[in-house]
Amino acid sequence: MTFLVGGANSVSGYDIDNSCRFNDDDDAYLTVTGSSTTSSGKTSTLSVWVKRSKLGAEQYILHARSADSQGNFARLEFSGDDTLRLRGYSTTYLETDAEYIDPSAWYHIVLAIDTDTSGDGNSCRLYVNGSEVTSFSTDTNPSTDEDLVLGSDRAHYVGASFYGGSAGAEFDGYMAELHFIDGQQLTHSSFGETDSGIWKPKQYSGSYGGNGFYLEFKASGVGTAGASTIGADTSGNTNHLTSSGIAVVDQCTDSPTNNFATMNPIDISSPSGAEALPTFSEGNCKLTRGNEASARSTIGLPESGKWYFEVKYLDGFTNGYPQIYLTVNNTGDGQGVGFHTPDGSNYRGKNGAAGTVNNAFDGSPANDDILGFYVNMDDKILIVHQNGSDFMGSGAASGIDFSSTTFATYTSGFFFVGYNSNASSSHSEEFNFGNPPFAISSGNADARGYGNFEFDPTLGGVEYYAICTKNLAVS
Repeated sequence: MTFLVGGANSVSGYDIDNSCRFNDDDDAYLTVTGSSTTSSGKTSTLSVWVKRSKLGAEQYILHARSADSQGNFARLEFSGDDTLRLRGYSTTYLETDAEYIDPSAWYHIVLAIDTDTSGDGNSCRLYVNGSEVTSFSTDTNPSTDEDLVLGSDRAHYVGASFYGGSAGAEFDGYMAELHFIDGQQLTHSSFGETDSGIWKPKQYSGSYGGNGFYLEFKASGVGTAGASTIGADTSGNTNHLTSSGIAVVDQCTDSPTNNFATMNPIDISSPSGAEALPTFSEGNCKLTRGNEASARSTIGLPESGKWYFEVKYLDGFTNGYPQIYLTVNNTGDGQGVGFHTPDGSNYRGKNGAAGTVNNAFDGSPANDDILGFYVNMDDKILIVHQNGSDFMGSGAASGIDFSSTTFATYTSGFFFVGYNSNASSSHSEEFNFGNPPFAISSGNADARGYGNFEFDPTLGGVEYYAICTKNLAVS
């Protein structure tokens, strides 16, 4: 795992507040065209933090093109084998041996190009998480003074390819703190630093060149380029990018300095086979699943602390009854504290192998209902609200006590939020661990100022917290 587990600031006290969520199903990307009066495209640096949501597919990070031919086409991308590649139209310059396959991790990637130095073997340099990559399956130097078009007057695309009149090879995941430097070949140390063995971001203090830009994703507007949109360039150049396929809700607070939980696309199972495995979207915060498929979160809860998350039931109980639980594995019932519907008519708490706790929940979620889960790991109490009101029925408002001896046999590590469905047909749910995939009408942060929830994480004067690394660091 390479995410910033401490959730603290860097040595210099630098925080990254925002990211942009790219959904490949939405053909999401940003674009800008450089000026013809500046760089030739022979020297440039890209620095970006990425958190992948989808693996095993070709996905562009940055693409520049004016025609589909060598010398007019360049891209940095993840390959279908999850390696990193720098390619022209018909030439692969770099391809890593390493695969980047951790959907819980923020990766820092720096690509630095200067074809004037091709004779010394350093025309294309790649750094990941504070180290220069030196092991490549392909390592081909461009010819001296070759125009790789990155930083030139060609159109530049962030998050997708664009040729043949449409977007393709879309990135799926989150990007944060994107610097594009025109006219300089820099190293990773311009953008990050090491703190107790962990690579963390620092503030860049250099110039950007005429075609350079800096994306902080601090504005939530979408569409036409401008200072109030998500593609706003804050380098001082005002080279604002136009967005396509990106929604207001895709401006996120999940970042390299405060990593939020999502659901995990590589921690899934189904007794019915591959055809029933869940599908993931919205930065791994939305699951669509068939019969008996299971998944769990990327970040586990410790045995202490008080935690809050929300689940929006897009289909209610129309196509089956989803189960949500805390688990030490992803096999479903009996591996922690669960919230189970044995017959689809109402909810009941389930406590490990001890059987059903006799606290019937009051009804069933309807379409688009939001359930709030207040998980008290200090006292082993669960409280559930539906659309902001008690969902646990008469006499159960104080919650389900899951501190039994049976449960205690599992308290030897971290508990993950799990999800399982008894559904004969597909249905979808959206998970908000503090970084919502759905529009929020009210806007509630936790008591430390983290997260964005529909309902208040503080309940009855007791403070519950978003599931993110900054909160885990002080739990």
